[in-house]
Amino acid sequence: MKLKILVLSLFMSMSMFAQDYILDSITPKYGHLINFEANTFQYASESPAFKKFFADLDSIYMGKKKKMHIFHIGGSHIQADIYSNKIRTYLQNMNDVSLGQRGFVYPFHLAHTNNPLNYRIEADNDKWQGYRCSVKKDSVTWGLSGVSAAFRGREDQIYAKANYKNYTKKPYTFNKLRVFYNTWMEDYNLDILDSTLVVTDTINYDGMYKEFRFNKTVDAAVLNLKMTDTTCVSPEFLLMGMEFMNDDPGIEYTTIGVNGASFAWYDRSVYFEKQLQLYKPDMFIISVGTNDAYMPTAEFDANAFRAYYESFIQIIQRANPDCAILLTVPNDDYYQKRIPNPNTAVQQRIIVELTKKYNMAVWDLFSVMGGLGSSNNWYKAKLMPRDRIHFTKLGYSIKADLFLKAMVDAWAEATHRDKDVLLTHFKNLNE
Repeated sequence: MKLKILVLSLFMSMSMFAQDYILDSITPKYGHLINFEANTFQYASESPAFKKFFADLDSIYMGKKKKMHIFHIGGSHIQADIYSNKIRTYLQNMNDVSLGQRGFVYPFHLAHTNNPLNYRIEADNDKWQGYRCSVKKDSVTWGLSGVSAAFRGREDQIYAKANYKNYTKKPYTFNKLRVFYNTWMEDYNLDILDSTLVVTDTINYDGMYKEFRFNKTVDAAVLNLKMTDTTCVSPEFLLMGMEFMNDDPGIEYTTIGVNGASFAWYDRSVYFEKQLQLYKPDMFIISVGTNDAYMPTAEFDANAFRAYYESFIQIIQRANPDCAILLTVPNDDYYQKRIPNPNTAVQQRIIVELTKKYNMAVWDLFSVMGGLGSSNNWYKAKLMPRDRIHFTKLGYSIKADLFLKAMVDAWAEATHRDKDVLLTHFKNLNE
């Protein structure tokens, strides 16, 4: 119950919290808590993949009509999509031509868990049952999202809105909609309620989705889900995600997050790699790790963590060998609110070693926060709640701006730009 109250309070407060750059204004009060020297994309300058990524990013910044796709995977920090949405907003508001498609989302409400505020997908929730890869007792088919919602009734309507409480200068629109589900079952018909909107609809059985193409761009659509045969025994429609698509240039920033998820839990998503193969990520941010190490020191298996992490890197590289992969060290946390968790320091060493091995980059949030035990200081400053795992609204906003600053510094170095001029551009996006 306490966790539900925490999540609810975070979402209520974030709805009134703007996306302005705040790192400068908070430094006098909170700067002593932050190791600014550690706030870098370490080893990015030595990575050919990051040199290419920053060159492409720079071309969009200059107004070139180009598409890029960034993935960001994690646990509850990413499912909530608070700090990651602030990063998305920065990137997608860079200039007048850079607002890319909203892209892949998951209707968490239908799975009876917290949904990001920036989009809305609704139906009769009482008719849906949610399953998460991070819940041991759950056992269904999962894909890229690591979450599935099952419908077993006769009929329902799904209202999909690409915009809700977001901060983009222009609202997201789409002229294509993909719905990912168990296409190997034919228990239900899935259609757009307004048939006059649809030009074509096709099913991709290998990618496990149905794609609707529209005759105009919209910001919302209503889907009708209906059982094909009312005499069907044990019917099931398993919703694995949606994707709002268009032809606009810019940056698509896809977040994949499941509360409580670890590498071992994501490993249960048997169609994760198959659906990732539909894309060619330009950058992939790995923020998995907190739940892998949230246990007594004697129970943490460092070798297993390394193996899972390395295997996941290889999955990304199979999707795109040239992908810039950013490894992130988890934030400091307290185990059961009582003691600093030393397992994160072990993870830090492993993640840095893998960064060097695969010639990628690392953002070491553990060090940025101040290392072992620092989450207690952030808690005392009201930047983290009592669990010392998550962040408050201000804490998440600081985290996003620290990420932006580290990215801009690496970007400026790769493209020989003035980093202060580049950062000032983002600071002024909402002015």
